[in-house]
Amino acid sequence: MLNRRVFLQLSGAGVIESLIRSGAAFAQTPGEKRFVFIFLRGGLDGLHALAPVADPDYRRLRPTLALEGDQLSYLDGYFGLHSALSGLVPLYQAGELALVPAASTRYRNRSHFDGQNMLENGSGRPFGAHDGWLNRAILGLNGAERRLGLALGPTVPLLLQGAAEIRTFAVSPLPEVDDDYLFRLGQLYKNDPLFARAFSAAQAGMDPTATMEGTGSAPLARRDFAVSAQVAAELMSQPGGPRIAAMEMQGWDTHFGQAGRLNALLADLAQGIMDLRSGLGAAWRDTVVMVASEFGRTAAENGSRGTDHGTGGLVLLAGGAVSGGRIHGDWPGLSSRMLYEERDVAPVNTSEGLFKAVLTQHLGLSDAFVEDTVFPDSLATPPFDGLIRQT
Repeated sequence: MLNRRVFLQLSGAGVIESLIRSGAAFAQTPGEKRFVFIFLRGGLDGLHALAPVADPDYRRLRPTLALEGDQLSYLDGYFGLHSALSGLVPLYQAGELALVPAASTRYRNRSHFDGQNMLENGSGRPFGAHDGWLNRAILGLNGAERRLGLALGPTVPLLLQGAAEIRTFAVSPLPEVDDDYLFRLGQLYKNDPLFARAFSAAQAGMDPTATMEGTGSAPLARRDFAVSAQVAAELMSQPGGPRIAAMEMQGWDTHFGQAGRLNALLADLAQGIMDLRSGLGAAWRDTVVMVASEFGRTAAENGSRGTDHGTGGLVLLAGGAVSGGRIHGDWPGLSSRMLYEERDVAPVNTSEGLFKAVLTQHLGLSDAFVEDTVFPDSLATPPFDGLIRQT
């Protein structure tokens, strides 16, 4: 696994060449379908990324956070994409970007740890399995002895842990702390002069532009995501390269100062997707990139110009294999009677159904294997229809 010091000694192309020459080659796999899962850890605010601007309750719930005018790229007259994601509009227009609002796993209790566990293990319970559903899917595609998967990040996510062997790539040996964590430390220490001075000095040493309120995602973490996207594309475009990859981005827990923080994060996400498209080249037509988070945020903004842990969120799908150019799924609206527990976007579209659609309709796994092994105890959640382009 490469660390930051080694990376800085090599160019992006040099890193990739080094990986290939060192034996990080991948067995040839059946088919040419690719799948990239991007996990946004912390809880993406779906209403900020894809704003329901025509919903009569949108601005009532978000008097300062509601997007207006040039903050939006209008898609269908009802929903508008955040301007920081405007780089993805050409994909939408080409039918290569689909968006599913009001989406969530079956988890409902708003704990990051449990919500992430449940999304990754696929068991329907936060601690129902010790391996990940994507690793189990790889077993069904190619067997445990074949290295079909690739994990990009400082650790292998639970999503890709299991019996199937995978390759790993990391720019940074350790994850960066995000702004929300730093803000909470600042609040904890602000009334103690000694600790407050020490904390401020340490924070300034990490990033001279940082303040106690936070200014955006950690620059190193953002750079690492960009490099990971480029490396994933290069490796997955190789004839004998991996076909399934998992990446992640931190910093989406926006309890305060959400607007500025999400501007940078969403722009980085859009750039990463476009880097995947560019780097995959002709393989893009056989690719699905899925972006998801453990849950969404509250429908109403809080007193710190942020949002709190919620339920219904947003899933994005990009790629030449996606049936895009449209908003998929149901939309419950934001009226008080339709909110989940009177506070959250109602989760009317199931993430497990979206995952199943990719596995069966794109990667070609059998329905029986997916129901029995990948997502056990989920018969009540069928694969989502219409997401994958039929060829």
